[in-house]
Amino acid sequence: MAELVLFNKPFQVLSQFTDDGVSGGNSPRATLADYLRIPGIYPAGRLDYDSEGLLLLTSEGSLQHRIASPSLKMPKTYWVQVEGDITEDALKHLATGVQLKDGLTRPAKAARMAAPAVWPRVPPVRHRETVPTSWIELTITEGKNRQVRRMTAAVGFPTLRLIRYRIGDWTLEGLDSGAHRAITVNLPASAKSTRRPKAGGARPGRHRKS
Repeated sequence: MAELVLFNKPFQVLSQFTDDGVSGGNSPRATLADYLRIPGIYPAGRLDYDSEGLLLLTSEGSLQHRIASPSLKMPKTYWVQVEGDITEDALKHLATGVQLKDGLTRPAKAARMAAPAVWPRVPPVRHRETVPTSWIELTITEGKNRQVRRMTAAVGFPTLRLIRYRIGDWTLEGLDSGAHRAITVNLPASAKSTRRPKAGGARPGRHRKS
């Protein structure tokens, strides 16, 4: 058994407990320490500063590895608002593979979706009356740097808002932005080990209620 924390990371929050980039007169950016105060947990994978949605944290190294390891290809589903009226050709391109500078993406699942009923982003996405937007659901099984944003840009529809909805069997369901929920999961016998989780910054400090 292992504890797993499901956290709905807000926009412009680092997926670590400290801001290592603070220097000089720069103000620190928001981190996980502003939202979580659970001893010994670390992120299983990352989510970009300007992306929102599901981030998983655990104190169990084996579980962290199973979630974050690229070799295990755990599927991740994103809700993506893009600029423009997405075409079927673009969706097919996203699904079959997009050529990026660091290689061809693996086959994915891509479909148009209705605008989801989610929390408002702060600050909001810039709205232009003359430019329509679309929402797509995109499921990938790899984690190239800023992959989803680069994929949609490569097919001609830049990302405006990016929300990670699902990792494996876990989703954002029932979690408001900035909220978290702790659950207990069973680990297969083959996964149990003394592996220590990889640290994701210093321990939490300030806490906001979920």
